[in-house]
Amino acid sequence: MSWMEFTCLEVLQGKMDLVIENLPLENGNDLLQQIGADNARSVLQYLETPADLARISAVSRFWRHFVAENQCSRGLCIKLFPEVSRFVCAFEIGQQVNFEGASLSKVTEWKNIEREHRVYTQLARDLMEPATENNCIQHPISASSTDIFPDESIMYTLHPSAIEDDRPSYWSSQGESNSDVPETLTYRLSSRLCVVHEVKIHPFQAYFQMGLPIYSAKAVRIRLGRTRSSTLLTSGMLDGMMSADRSASEDYVWTYISPEFPMQQEDKLQTFRLPKPVLCIGGILQIELLGRVQRQEMDGLYYICVCHARVVGRPLPAAYDFEALDQEEKYILKYSDRLECCGSLSEDLSRGSSEEYEAGGSSGWLSLSERIRRIRAGRVLLWNQSILKALLGNIVAAILMIPDDEDSDGDDDILRD
Repeated sequence: MSWMEFTCLEVLQGKMDLVIENLPLENGNDLLQQIGADNARSVLQYLETPADLARISAVSRFWRHFVAENQCSRGLCIKLFPEVSRFVCAFEIGQQVNFEGASLSKVTEWKNIEREHRVYTQLARDLMEPATENNCIQHPISASSTDIFPDESIMYTLHPSAIEDDRPSYWSSQGESNSDVPETLTYRLSSRLCVVHEVKIHPFQAYFQMGLPIYSAKAVRIRLGRTRSSTLLTSGMLDGMMSADRSASEDYVWTYISPEFPMQQEDKLQTFRLPKPVLCIGGILQIELLGRVQRQEMDGLYYICVCHARVVGRPLPAAYDFEALDQEEKYILKYSDRLECCGSLSEDLSRGSSEEYEAGGSSGWLSLSERIRRIRAGRVLLWNQSILKALLGNIVAAILMIPDDEDSDGDDDILRD
């Protein structure tokens, strides 16, 4: 790093108030213009938080334009989460953006640059948020094998206890004479774009067998990605609704594969923390269980059994979506600030309705306003009902519960009575 870069970096990181107070300089040339574009880009690469980027953009119009034109917000996202590099472009839903390389006026081109800058700036903020969910798994998809389906299905790995409804709750693989045969458990996460911090797995201890054996694996590896045939899953692919405990589609695209983590042969919830948080593009998480350690006494075969699986992380808000480009491992990032304004309501909607998630495409986005309207209407109804009930008695509550398609004359009769 040159002395000029070091001096600029020192100012940017520790003395931003001084920068804002004294720049632009009196001669009309501010710091970025004096050190040159190459040095300026090199300096800005050392910024580490969205707040740093926001302060830089606030110095002057020239600085804001420089940050946007050089995709500093996208660079920061890639620095935080390398998976973001798979997004070739980003745009706000409802905005006209030219992706074909056709000639654009300078005004239109600058608007496109600004919109992409806003999307990546907001993405950087959301990526930096801490984990908020103790289990980001929404549904199991399939297991590579199951010993007794559906009694030992992957669906039972969602229960935190080894006993559920007075019966054992666990998934069991088929028995193998070769202890090196791996197994996989595949899940759908609660969002198509989800930050994953760690995975927790509890091997199952067979408390009903002699010696209380623990059917753990030797090691664990985590894969994150999507299905190649479709970025969405239909209900027919969910475990428990298929004729066999096999995935309806094996053509997964993995955007991240973790290192191997050793698993202990112990009856406890074991944590496998990723080296750094990872952005899962596609909402599919697969647990690879590598190697077997425990034979079953009655048949002499090796098994792997899991009592519980949990994913700790944070789904991105419903404002974000993506689109795959022609089966390639490149994507278009889509963002809607209208959904972002809904705050936590958007997140609840994205996690609370699997039907809209499975419907996919534009229908999910088009139905959002209707869902918000219904939720608001329900809240108003409950609020009005509680007030009127306190003032006029239970009869008002009964009137409010009459369906909308009831004859209005019937309502008048009740009121007259």
